[in-house]
Amino acid sequence: MKRIAFYIVLIFSLTGLISCGGEDYTPKPKAFFRIDLPQKSYQTFDSCFPYSFEYPTYATIQFSNMTNDAKYWINLNFPAFNATIHFTYKPVKNDLDSLIDNTRRFVDKHIPKATSIKEKTYENPENNVYAVVYDIKGNAVASPYQFFATDKKKHYLRGALYFNMQPSNDSLAPVINFIEKDIDYLISKLKWK
Repeated sequence: MKRIAFYIVLIFSLTGLISCGGEDYTPKPKAFFRIDLPQKSYQTFDSCFPYSFEYPTYATIQFSNMTNDAKYWINLNFPAFNATIHFTYKPVKNDLDSLIDNTRRFVDKHIPKATSIKEKTYENPENNVYAVVYDIKGNAVASPYQFFATDKKKHYLRGALYFNMQPSNDSLAPVINFIEKDIDYLISKLKWK
């Protein structure tokens, strides 16, 4: 008797489960965290440095050790994105070609991991700013956006965007695109002293 009752309960339970199933279940793909991007707004960096620019209000400036070689170097940190733009400044002393070649060597180091490297130029004769930006695509690229700016006579400023984590640029694409616009804006507002 107990056995029959057990089978009846089992049959009703299975029938209930089957009838409640509805559509076939499909596993969901892995998802990434939602990234909230802040409203764009800018503030001016203008100090005793030989350059000034506007940078995002959601970024902070960290000064380097201030040694002679790195006297005007800064880091522009994006705490919400765990990202940093490293700025290196060098005065031009008849070595502009060497400085530009050095930047290209840094970009070329990404070739094994890059799927493409796009180069675009920027000219602002009014502020005497001439820049080249490198947009480096690839999922495991360490620095997806780099640039240098110069007046071709006295000033040379190099910048490189890095994320403080293992690169996974496919998932970071919205943040990279967001910061790229900030870098482009920064270059458009760059002035030499």
